[in-house]
Amino acid sequence: MFDIGFSELVMVAVVALLVIGPKDLPRVARIAGLWVGRARRSLAVVKDEIDREFKAQELKEMLQRQALSNPVEHIIEETRPPLRPAPDPAPEHPASGADLSPSRPAADARKG
Repeated sequence: MFDIGFSELVMVAVVALLVIGPKDLPRVARIAGLWVGRARRSLAVVKDEIDREFKAQELKEMLQRQALSNPVEHIIEETRPPLRPAPDPAPEHPASGADLSPSRPAADARKG
């Protein structure tokens, strides 16, 4: 990220040792480490939030494109089978060969 090599780190450590002194250097290093850890965690949280927002925006755009290209109602209409009209029950006439006389039972009419 900052492109700091080993020689630069040694130089910073030597300057810190001379400026702060050997007695307070461990305490200062511990505090500096805590601050660096907090900064990294904060940056990671911000990065995660930004990634989530980008993904949410991409999902919204994808859903809008999908809704414009092929709406759900259109898909339902395409997959629904066409309705066929019910056949009209034709009344039976005596001329058609069926005997509907009241004297003959229905069971006899089926046999014969």
